[in-house]
Amino acid sequence: MKLLNRISTYLIGLLMLGSSNSAFSQGYKIGDVVGDFSLKNTSGLMVSLSDMKDMKGYIIVFTCNHCPFSIAYEDRIIALQAKYQSKKFPVVAINSNDKVVSPDDSYEEMIKRFAEKNFNFNYLYDENQVVARLFGAARTPHVFVVEKVKNDMFLRYVGAIDDNTDEPSEVKKKYVENAVDQILEGKEVTVNTTKAIGCSLKWKK
Repeated sequence: MKLLNRISTYLIGLLMLGSSNSAFSQGYKIGDVVGDFSLKNTSGLMVSLSDMKDMKGYIIVFTCNHCPFSIAYEDRIIALQAKYQSKKFPVVAINSNDKVVSPDDSYEEMIKRFAEKNFNFNYLYDENQVVARLFGAARTPHVFVVEKVKNDMFLRYVGAIDDNTDEPSEVKKKYVENAVDQILEGKEVTVNTTKAIGCSLKWKK
């Protein structure tokens, strides 16, 4: 199954790369079914969403090592995992930046950052940028909240973590927390899209 996930993700990525004007190139939209993927974590293990059994959803965060915005949100991402993992709604962090364009975001640097910050979530490497293209990720950080319903996964929220990058104590709107709480309560997500604020994703040249 893991091999099939990897092959499927790779083939879809090739389709997207060759069809820049297709619907795929725009990424997932709210309500779309989200496909599984398989990426390497900082321990060298391949991780898929389907590996995480009996989950209610996932907080998928496209982030990286070097971006000041990503660094500013690291502790808040750790806090999201601490709050929601036990509620079966874990954080899955993904670094899709090209290591040639941004050497500080190489896989080796990911391993170092994971240890330095003692991340409590999976930090995955999207080396070929296929998953970033599937989702339509454009910034770091850029969050996609996915709800699992039986065997399907649906996109429920896209955007920023909250409304204040610089001052965590002055946050007034916790977009991701509100979205996850509403999903867990069986409610519709009232604010399902916000503008992701951060560094641009570093694409391969």
